[in-house]
Amino acid sequence: MINVEKLRQDFPILAQNVNEESLVYLDNAATTQMPDPILQTMKTYYHKDHANVHRGVHTLAQRATEKYETAREKVRQFIHANEIAEVLFTKGTTSSLNWLARSFGDRFINEGDEIVLSYMEHHSNIVPWQQLAKRKKAVLKYISLTEDGFLDMEDARRQITEKTAIVAIAHASNVLGVINPIAELTELVHKHQGVIVVDGAQAVPHMPVNVKELDVDFYAFSGHKMLGPTGIGVLYGKRYWLEQMEPVEFGGEMIDFVYLQESTWAELPWKFEAGTPNIAGGIGLGSAIGYLNEISLEEIYHHEKELIHYVLPRLEAIEGLTVYGPSEPVDHTGVIAFNLDGLHPHDLATALDMQGVAVRAGHHCAQPLLNYLDTMATARASFYLYNTKDDADRLIESIKEAKEFFRHGSF
Repeated sequence: MINVEKLRQDFPILAQNVNEESLVYLDNAATTQMPDPILQTMKTYYHKDHANVHRGVHTLAQRATEKYETAREKVRQFIHANEIAEVLFTKGTTSSLNWLARSFGDRFINEGDEIVLSYMEHHSNIVPWQQLAKRKKAVLKYISLTEDGFLDMEDARRQITEKTAIVAIAHASNVLGVINPIAELTELVHKHQGVIVVDGAQAVPHMPVNVKELDVDFYAFSGHKMLGPTGIGVLYGKRYWLEQMEPVEFGGEMIDFVYLQESTWAELPWKFEAGTPNIAGGIGLGSAIGYLNEISLEEIYHHEKELIHYVLPRLEAIEGLTVYGPSEPVDHTGVIAFNLDGLHPHDLATALDMQGVAVRAGHHCAQPLLNYLDTMATARASFYLYNTKDDADRLIESIKEAKEFFRHGSF
């Protein structure tokens, strides 16, 4: 069991007041806070080891390179990849998916091929494939959802055919809070000789992920959603595919040799990593993985489940409040999207902020999903390892007070 009160001491940002109220941070699906040990790791790099990686023979350069590549090895172990050659550092999930659409897509997708997504995808896992489909005259298809917001596996079996080249799917929804059956999908996709791409941004920080057991071809996630810094992310890819793909950015350490008319590329994974990388970000991500491992992803998963079992029935008991996604807490991640009748979610989020409760409001970069749900926007509370039942109580109380305020004009 996580000792949350002790853990929160590593997060001084959570101890502040916002609008004269103690902060309750419930926007973790957008970005998580960083604990002091990770900040100190990055500070140490800048204070003692700041130099470019892979290029210098002097001591600082060697130390920086060792720390940066050690972080890559930590990522490999964290997701259980076979080798570091399969772990590419990117700017984040969005960057990873764009790389794939450009590199893998332009290399392997042909006119008439099918690209299959779902209605619950983040824009970052829609727009790159839309653009690829336009470039290659491919067919873009979508898997439907059940009434409770789950991926409709019956429809998946209809949509995924012998013409399917790519299936790109979220491991966990950033709106509905559902976890998709990736292993089952992978088996279905591979049965039709397709490739599966998984957006793991909302999964990797919250549950154990083993890319070998899932057998996925590609898996992408971001550091800033798992206690790490912004501007760093990971693209996992099977060596078989990465060796056949061409880089989409050029220069720096991704070069093997440059001739006047052509060039050759470095070995994996550096073949894809052009220019000076986000060194501090990579080191920070490695530190974040160490921090999460000390707690254990299993404990984090169970902690979030306990919070959802506590808060979800209380939310659903508020008259006029609609929760999107599964009604059973066991089926929910720490993400809960909701609306209050007669109140725009931006107004609701503003009212909550006045009471120190930070939630998200808007379309959550998932406009096709919200159109599918017949709503323009929602509020969204998302819990993480440092949140408590007291935070859940504050959320409930603040929603009720906001409802009262907009009905009668006073808190």
